[in-house]
Amino acid sequence: MDIELASLTKRYGDTVAVDGINLKIRSGSYCCLLGPSGCGKTTTLRMIAGHETVSSGDVVIGPKAVGDLPPAQRGTAMMFQSYALFPHLTCRDNVAFGLKMRGVAKAERQKRAEAMLALVQMDHLAGRLPAQLSGGQQQRVALARALVTGPKVLLLDEPLSALDPFLRVRMRTELKRLQGELGITFVHVTHSQEEAMALSDLVVVMNGGRIEQAADPRTVFERPATAFVARFIGGHNVIALPDRRIAVRADRMRLGPEAGPEAGHARVVAVEYQGSTVHVSLEAPELSAESGGALTAILSDHAFATHPLSLGDTVRVGWPAGEAHRLDA
Repeated sequence: MDIELASLTKRYGDTVAVDGINLKIRSGSYCCLLGPSGCGKTTTLRMIAGHETVSSGDVVIGPKAVGDLPPAQRGTAMMFQSYALFPHLTCRDNVAFGLKMRGVAKAERQKRAEAMLALVQMDHLAGRLPAQLSGGQQQRVALARALVTGPKVLLLDEPLSALDPFLRVRMRTELKRLQGELGITFVHVTHSQEEAMALSDLVVVMNGGRIEQAADPRTVFERPATAFVARFIGGHNVIALPDRRIAVRADRMRLGPEAGPEAGHARVVAVEYQGSTVHVSLEAPELSAESGGALTAILSDHAFATHPLSLGDTVRVGWPAGEAHRLDA
């Protein structure tokens, strides 16, 4: 189902957690709400779910406004960060629990629970208790439990944050596969730029309760709308020129003879060899006074070997004219 947030606001006393945001999420898409802690992304998710009241504005899911409806009547399901599995119930019974609360007969709910566990590749462990499962296995059971009631929208609150880095990458692949197979709308809260880029059709970057940019991952990375987005997404230098403020990707920076006409001077403060690339940290107050003069250039190992640099070197720094992206004020 389509989701639309219309001037959605959440206040806690004098504190505004979500500040009149407007957003459309098309049916069947994977949307990531991305931003630092306290930016309002989880509060937004909870208002969509019905676990937080709306101070003003509205949540529209499909054809109707649902801002005053309880969670069970919204056509949504939520997967919590903690997974919140019942420790005394088997995987099968954990998944079937929501159906039991809806009055589904035992044989039918057991059958549907088994089918959903098979979908997340956990049917062979259906009889185990949560304590007998790894973190990744618990996550799969929690996902099956959220999906078994047939929601039109699945809401995920930082579902990968408790997993180790290797398992996190594997589960990203699983989430994307499941979303594609089921064809339902996923709204996923994360503070990980990499996670948002890997999973989403729509990245919504939030800051201070507002939306800084909402676009597909490539657009957000290639053309950040604001200095905040450029810095938070990473991989960009924010540069203040006399007539404008721009963002330039770190891997598009040029040093030394290749710096080009639109350049300044910088001092090398760190060199990190990363195998196929070399990350050169620079201090260039005339180009990046807002960030304390800090710039980063990511060079290929071949380019660096051709013109090696050492700590303390002064070098010309620039970028091809077409690589400068103008930022909103």
